[in-house]
Amino acid sequence: MSNSLPTAIITGASRGIGRALALLLAKNNFQLSLVARNKGELKDLAAEITEIGHRPLYFDGDVSDEAFVSDAVEKTVHTFGHIDFVINNAGIGAFGPTESYTATQWDQVFDTNVKGTFLFCQKALPHLKAAKKGHLITIASDVAKRVFDGGSLYCASKYAQHAFTEALRKEVRRDGIKVSTIYSGLVDSHFHADPAGDPSHAGWLSPEDMANSIYYVMNQPAHVVIDELMIHPLNQEY
Repeated sequence: MSNSLPTAIITGASRGIGRALALLLAKNNFQLSLVARNKGELKDLAAEITEIGHRPLYFDGDVSDEAFVSDAVEKTVHTFGHIDFVINNAGIGAFGPTESYTATQWDQVFDTNVKGTFLFCQKALPHLKAAKKGHLITIASDVAKRVFDGGSLYCASKYAQHAFTEALRKEVRRDGIKVSTIYSGLVDSHFHADPAGDPSHAGWLSPEDMANSIYYVMNQPAHVVIDELMIHPLNQEY
């Protein structure tokens, strides 16, 4: 089936930024493929989006699993006819002294933050190149450009994610494909040790703030690409 409605794949869709973006895009008449690990949360989100007016696809699994990623991309194309946007939002972190990390933790963080981004871009690219258009968007972090004590693993993964998207941008521009990277500061979400809504998060960005910023990047004219967007709450020094 093919139609003219815009189609987006969102990873890390079940919570936080991904969930807020999915709801915003649904309200703006997007066809969606939602990707996350938590099947229950994905089903709840899919039901909410269906009530808005479009039935999304959803895929529960590991973004670093090549077969899973290929299946999600191919089923999206088969169902909706095309892909316009891939939003690489899935991410995890581990923090503390370098000697505290296990090799398994290192692999898990790099698999999700870097390999997952690579795989979804790689599997979508043949379809975007055939269409001579499309937009690959990665939600990185301001620590892709700075470091902090206790963040050697997480910062390394985000620097790698940043380098991958920077090189990819130069590679596919000639194919009519946009690549944007969004670097966020502190966001009031489940990602932190304290729960979302904790008083210590006062003044931080909300997932909806991030969703609105991502949608702004997505909503530019065909000849305009926002290569990078750095966004912080006013009360965070950078």
